[in-house]
Amino acid sequence: MRSALSGLALVLCPLAATPVLAASPSRAEAPQPFPGTMELEVDATDVARRIFRVRQTIPVARFGPLTLRFPAWLPGNHAPRGQIEKLAGLTIRANGRVLAWKRDLADVYSFHVTVPEGARSVEARFQFLSATDLDQGRVVVTDAMMNLQWQSVSLYPAGWATRDMPVRASVIWPAGWKAGTALRPAQVSGDTVRYQPVDYETLVDSPVFAGRHFAAVPLGQDVTLNIVADEARYLLARPEHLAIHRILVDQAVKLFGGRPWDQYDFLLALTDEMGSIGLEHHRSSENGVNPEYFTAWEAGPGRRNLLPHELTHAWVGKYRRPAGQMVNDFATPLDNSLLWVYEGQTQFWGYVLGARSGLFSKQDTLDALAAIAAVQDVRRARDWRSLDDTVLDPIITARRPKGWLSWQRSEDYYNEGMLIWLEADALLRQKTEGRKGMDDFARTFFAARTGEWKAKPFDLAEVIRTLNGVASHDWKGFLEERVTSKAAGAPLKGLELGGYRLGWSETPSLFIRDADRRAKETNLLFSLGGVLSGNEVRQVVWDGPLFEAGIVVGNTIIAVNGTAYSEDVLLEAIRAAKGGSDPIRLIVKAGRRVSEVPVRWTGGLRYPRLERTGSGEGSLDLLLKPRQ
Repeated sequence: MRSALSGLALVLCPLAATPVLAASPSRAEAPQPFPGTMELEVDATDVARRIFRVRQTIPVARFGPLTLRFPAWLPGNHAPRGQIEKLAGLTIRANGRVLAWKRDLADVYSFHVTVPEGARSVEARFQFLSATDLDQGRVVVTDAMMNLQWQSVSLYPAGWATRDMPVRASVIWPAGWKAGTALRPAQVSGDTVRYQPVDYETLVDSPVFAGRHFAAVPLGQDVTLNIVADEARYLLARPEHLAIHRILVDQAVKLFGGRPWDQYDFLLALTDEMGSIGLEHHRSSENGVNPEYFTAWEAGPGRRNLLPHELTHAWVGKYRRPAGQMVNDFATPLDNSLLWVYEGQTQFWGYVLGARSGLFSKQDTLDALAAIAAVQDVRRARDWRSLDDTVLDPIITARRPKGWLSWQRSEDYYNEGMLIWLEADALLRQKTEGRKGMDDFARTFFAARTGEWKAKPFDLAEVIRTLNGVASHDWKGFLEERVTSKAAGAPLKGLELGGYRLGWSETPSLFIRDADRRAKETNLLFSLGGVLSGNEVRQVVWDGPLFEAGIVVGNTIIAVNGTAYSEDVLLEAIRAAKGGSDPIRLIVKAGRRVSEVPVRWTGGLRYPRLERTGSGEGSLDLLLKPRQ
């Protein structure tokens, strides 16, 4: 999940009469049952060095060649993001002796060994060297908490579907720490927890947050909010704020119907030390937010749209899963072609449920939609790159920074996907005189039996068929145009049909102010055409005023109109230039070169807002209302 202003956040074949689907999931390489239960033991006590130590026993069916794999293609990451570079110290033994292993030259996640005759199992030992600094990747261990992800501390043998491999995991936690996970303990002895056996696919889908400062809050509907915090004081949530999280769960169940889980665990880290995360799982989610999530509630909406987004994923993307994402192991590439449904609808329903529950006020939600729409609208890359191509961004860029984001695009299937589904809701309401909308689609498409959580695949044909079941329309043509065409601007029709239009103000909304505060940025995307962090340029809009002046990401602004730079000085200069003819004169440092750069912009400060276009309630107002 990405914030609305972070990169303001398929290969889809053109929609044909018979939709082109992903290749069928690969077949298991061997039909025989898995020869036992894997035993996985993790020592997570080395907090100072942030090292996980692993001992794993893997049953074998026969002697001879064996391939052990480190998970590569990770659900929710939409790309091969397994951190194989952090696996170290690997030794493999059988029958009491060390076996020679060889890494596969083409697949660096695979290790080949030869099992000696008479061996019933092999034992793998290694360490996972988690990041000790940001330049090594996301930090998952701090002095107060950790995020244990099973794919980083385990191997699995090729030859079986991962859902057919039983595994029993245990962890030695730091003294006195408590842990939250969708797994349930079978035995607890001191700081060692042995979890109930599950299949390996479920294990990888059941990460853990553990910490020194921990609280577990039941939210009803078999949902638990597990909280870890940098300090104990951040756990002090007011009852009315916890009540809003209970409303979130209730509103989600009212929207989708049955609960496709036996239990669901929010894993919520209140931290600015452990790396941020928002990652979906079928019966849990990993969520990282600011430490003051509860204690500075009135300061702004913050990341309170994260939990609605990740909870939505239990239905959208995990229970109902694109057919191309139903694979047999973590070596098979995922087909991302329907991410504009998977993530686009999740983004859509996440904001809807945020508003219905009260985690976001209605005004904050409208302001968020305005910001998202405006950012998508300045994405000039739409001139050459259609939305369907952006589903490959997780593979192409792995969320690395981009120098020309507005001309390159990013994972726009999130936010532009949301705008498409917003338009679909408005069309459904228009065609049914307000009687039906996307709620009716959701109750049919995501219907589940409570307590059952086997994934159910879908394809594009079912999406179109279900939409037509709500209201007849050329949904195939509608989706094809929105997803595959190269358009001049973002799809804003949903806002217009919903009773609003994108407008502008000289003052930023609370949503934008809060986003800027948290990111420590100054958002001038819609005036100068850029974003600054302090006096450093962090983003430049293609063909915008800063672009035309030759300013690029990484430049620093030393002075504005002869006055030393500050944010207030720059904002006042933009105001003063409005309606005039003189440029704003910046002193810019680029590497070792310092020069005066005239920036021609006389439109003043501009920030997006939604403006109501009619009287009474529009379809967008109806969409955001809580369900009774």
